[in-house]
Amino acid sequence: MSDVPSQDLRLGDFPSQDRLGQDWPPAVEIVNEAGRSPIVLLCEHASCHIPADYSRLGLPEAEVRRHIGWDIGAADVARGLSARLDAPLFLGTYSRLLVDLNRPLAAPSLIPGLSEATTIPGNREISDAERRRRIETIFAPFHAAVADHLDRRRNQPTILVTIHSFTPVFLGVARPWHAGILFDRSEAFARRVIARLLHEPGLNVAANEPYRIDASGDYAIPVHGEARGLEAILVEIRNDQISTPLGAAAWADRLAAALRPEIGA
Repeated sequence: MSDVPSQDLRLGDFPSQDRLGQDWPPAVEIVNEAGRSPIVLLCEHASCHIPADYSRLGLPEAEVRRHIGWDIGAADVARGLSARLDAPLFLGTYSRLLVDLNRPLAAPSLIPGLSEATTIPGNREISDAERRRRIETIFAPFHAAVADHLDRRRNQPTILVTIHSFTPVFLGVARPWHAGILFDRSEAFARRVIARLLHEPGLNVAANEPYRIDASGDYAIPVHGEARGLEAILVEIRNDQISTPLGAAAWADRLAAALRPEIGA
């Protein structure tokens, strides 16, 4: 795709905030960048923000605020985990309906025309120029910030953990898991984390549920993790578990306890 920016571009290559306007926040919020933990946290679907220019992509506000617009509760868990582990955290600041930060540029779901069973009118038949605008202003700066940080950590131990959430029911099918730990090459690491979580009675945590890592449909784990030779897992938490501050804090506690042995803490 010659009309899209290289995935190796760095922060200075993208439009300045002054040119974008007040309704266009920086594409990434960085928390505790100097954190001492070997763990680096990502939360790509942390926000459901859509600039007013887009008129919510033709959707009612209630649609944008449900799971198709973001990962409900994931940002609160990620912030809590960052604080508990003293870990750097990178959060997306736009709705994944504009552009999904965890999809490769070639994936059809990068800018979804349909999400679950909901048609996204503002994403139907968008121009090449509009596609490029979203990539250059949202997708590429986020990943450039993550890559820049990981580049600076090359000589120190690093583990990548990304935080997501999923719906209790998807297209009419109930999901029994409270959480899933997704992995590709980092199976041993993932299964240690799962085993620690399962020490809690009644908790249902599964490997590679409700999704699987696939380089054709996932970005962070394959590109930022495995391509760098890092241990890397994606944490999925059922969003009814973390839709309140109390629930998010409980899951931050669980995950911190499960991850601390990996960093000798």
